[in-house]
Amino acid sequence: MIPMKTCRILPAAALSALLGWAAMLGADPLTLPLWPAGSVPGARGTAENDTPTLTIHASDKGSGQRPAMVILPGGGYGALAAHEGRDYAQFLNREGIHGFVVKYRLGSHGYRHPSMLHDAARAVRWVRAHAAKWGVDPNRIGIMGSSAGGHLASTLLTHHDPGDPKASDPVDRLSSRPDLGVLCYAVISMGPFSHAGSRRNLLGDQPSPDLIEDLSNENRVTATTPPVFLWSLRDDAAVPIENSMAFATTCRKFQVPFELHLYEGKPHGIGLGAKPPAFENPHPWTQDLLAWLKARQWR
Repeated sequence: MIPMKTCRILPAAALSALLGWAAMLGADPLTLPLWPAGSVPGARGTAENDTPTLTIHASDKGSGQRPAMVILPGGGYGALAAHEGRDYAQFLNREGIHGFVVKYRLGSHGYRHPSMLHDAARAVRWVRAHAAKWGVDPNRIGIMGSSAGGHLASTLLTHHDPGDPKASDPVDRLSSRPDLGVLCYAVISMGPFSHAGSRRNLLGDQPSPDLIEDLSNENRVTATTPPVFLWSLRDDAAVPIENSMAFATTCRKFQVPFELHLYEGKPHGIGLGAKPPAFENPHPWTQDLLAWLKARQWR
């Protein structure tokens, strides 16, 4: 996997001077810390690897409040793949969708669950809290993840909460529930069909049976799970299609709207199958996703 490059990072104190999404359109992506300095839950230090961030790719297409996608790159919970973060955001920008790429904490830097879930939940809350300032429709904030990032996205889809109305930080008062999910060749289970490296980086070498059960997200779908688009490659040897199929099956059980696509092929981690800025001849999943988003009034 290609490590995700960070853009310019501004302290939280500078946020008020820069917010105003219209002024930022066309500028370089802006990277901000997800929490004020010193308040990251469970932080092991204050270095770059201990500081979750959000990189904002604002779309200049369309008018009014636009949908937004919080994007979680893959990398086995040990790295972050730029082509599953930045590239997705740029592709969605062309369709009038704002992209918010999360640099979440990793097992390779000593973190374990629930640190990653805290980061993903905070990102959705943050976008919802600042929706008006960035031209985002607060009722159209999705979560999107690939591979291990797909596991993290599916974890938030099934472990969201309404927020804490008594929290001193106004961001933490808001719901972490995404309005829909996009899961790309996602790790879903921590059981037999899991990806061993992702599981080890997320849960450690000897996770308890209860933790394995709780983070096998096909077991955690309920009627409150948001609509979801899933896709996998039929012969993916790294993350078997049984992950996506199990999640879709449980969605059907609880009448959660979903769309599942299984494509021929086997290379894991293909992303869009096309490179920016032209994105020529992207993989067919991209067009299927755009059609699904249009049907859900996201385009």
